[in-house]
Amino acid sequence: MILFSSLFLFTSCSKSSDENYVPIETYPNVTTAFGNNINLSNLANYANQTVPAYITKSNVGSNLITNKGATLGRVLFYDKKLSSNNTISCASCHQQANAFSDVAVASQGVNGTTGRHSMRLINNRFANEAKFFWDERAINLETQTTMPIKDHGEMGYSGTNGDEAFSGLITKLSAIGYYKELFKFVYGSEEITENKMQLALAQFIKSIQSFDSKYDAGRALAANDGQPFSNFTAQENQGKNLFLLPPVFNSTGSRTGGGLGCAGCHAAPEFDIDPNSRNNGIIGTISGVGIDITNTRAPSLRDLVKTDGTTNGPMMHTGVITTLQAAVGHYGTINLAPGNTNLDPRLRPNGFGQQLNLTAPEVNAVIAFLRTLSGTNVYVDSKWSNPFLN
Repeated sequence: MILFSSLFLFTSCSKSSDENYVPIETYPNVTTAFGNNINLSNLANYANQTVPAYITKSNVGSNLITNKGATLGRVLFYDKKLSSNNTISCASCHQQANAFSDVAVASQGVNGTTGRHSMRLINNRFANEAKFFWDERAINLETQTTMPIKDHGEMGYSGTNGDEAFSGLITKLSAIGYYKELFKFVYGSEEITENKMQLALAQFIKSIQSFDSKYDAGRALAANDGQPFSNFTAQENQGKNLFLLPPVFNSTGSRTGGGLGCAGCHAAPEFDIDPNSRNNGIIGTISGVGIDITNTRAPSLRDLVKTDGTTNGPMMHTGVITTLQAAVGHYGTINLAPGNTNLDPRLRPNGFGQQLNLTAPEVNAVIAFLRTLSGTNVYVDSKWSNPFLN
């Protein structure tokens, strides 16, 4: 709480002052850099987007989304000047066209590639899990936002291996005209600090939401997720039931009935990861350490693919899964890998790696259901797009 309290008065504006604010001053550098992509007299709606009534979770915390703060966050998110050689931005690894993920297994940084696949940034403020990165090493989103900037391989302001320290980035940004204007517009002062950058970046990322899917249309008409959705096909409703219902296992971990138990870790209606989840059986390696079993987080299952079935890039932290069929198939047969002491207990019933004994119709039904979780607006909404003039 102390981290955010000193700046909260600047970022928590009322609706009338934030949404309908008309600048007293002019902002020529903002106009030159962004043209009509950013209009400080008519800000995009980040703060008051419609959220379905059945979405009740929120981890927004004290750093409430404001139109001003998210607008600054959008600029920071897309600005390649945040990297040491001016070639990489947050959006380089988290691309709007791919549900804010990357089609590459590992994303290109200024000094190599990311250590894990870039996670999709969809509906994170509605998730039960408030920690970030695959291994949950960031306690919250605000903390996470500047960690890639400080990474030698990713954006290069690490203060090690010949990199400038983060203070060098502050100096660089402080000399840029549009940042002088934007920070004054948002915070009342041209002063740039890491805390202010974190608040604004987090507000923008928290604003990225997707609730225009076929699932959402069906859920709005139903009393609960367990009911058949009137807009679903028989196959999609079958897949939903398989997703939601827990499996019945025999004494050796072989499924004899019930569903597939997906909702045990990815509960509807948000389909984010259960904070208590452990490793899902996908293990990579860490150079000089050995197997990597620390990956316990995952993004929401929303927008795994686009509505036409096109993938938003590979799945899992290693990028080893490239299709929905392979994703479902992975959980069909869980092998107890030597050394994986962190495997989620839900995947090893009675001490055995689960065997779901999937049939082809079941796999196809679950895939059909997963495709209903994809919307369209998140890919095209201009408020989440690159504001820089091309």
